[in-house]
Amino acid sequence: MRVFVEGVGIVGPGLQGWTASRAILAGEEAYLPGATVVAASELLPAAERRRAPVAVRLALAAGEEAFRSAGRDAGSTATVFASSSADGDTVHHLCETLASAARDVSPTRFHNSVHNAAAGYWSIATRCMKPSTSLGCYDASFAAGLLEAVVQVRTGGVPVGLITYDQPYPEPLHSARPIATSFGAALVLAPVAGERAIAALEIEFVPSPVRATPMQDAGLEAVRLGNSAARALPLLAALAAKGGGSVAIDYLSGAHLRVAAGEC
Repeated sequence: MRVFVEGVGIVGPGLQGWTASRAILAGEEAYLPGATVVAASELLPAAERRRAPVAVRLALAAGEEAFRSAGRDAGSTATVFASSSADGDTVHHLCETLASAARDVSPTRFHNSVHNAAAGYWSIATRCMKPSTSLGCYDASFAAGLLEAVVQVRTGGVPVGLITYDQPYPEPLHSARPIATSFGAALVLAPVAGERAIAALEIEFVPSPVRATPMQDAGLEAVRLGNSAARALPLLAALAAKGGGSVAIDYLSGAHLRVAAGEC
């Protein structure tokens, strides 16, 4: 399946935006680990901005950058959100509340706990009424989201925004589901190569196991392995490199995606 990348967004430890991170991902500058800095979205009304948890802010930051660089109207574009765990902080607080004597759950906590909360905030921020899909697939969440987005682009002949994100759980859930760091990434994909297209992607579903493409930098590889959304890093590195490249991304049941990035 062939699609075209119009915009990219990224927010992660030491990776503050696509423009600032591109040379790092291409191996032209050294990677310096740091905190993941996520600002509240200025597109949200003040009340919603206060309520938005970290996971939502991650998703919105990556998505806004991708659509801004694509020059495409987010309000008229379908989306796919992919996250293995969504808002870990909210799940933790709900579990704490349910384990206490006073089991009243905050309405804000409750509506932030659903897996499509980020999609809901996105629709408020962008006034988007186009279809949106939210999915989770454990460590294969990025691959599942990419496959879903590409299928929608090819079958519907329309652009689609893919937004993937994950953040750590607090303890004790962290011990059961360790996520090392907060990370978000986004791609705006289109069925044809418009004037904003920066790369072409050829995506193939392969029903056999393979070693996933690692990051060459040890620090970036630790980020990739420590967050399901960061499985996007090898593809982002291929987009950042001159001439592109081909990467393998783990999927489920011994399958993988083979993705080749090249010029339009």
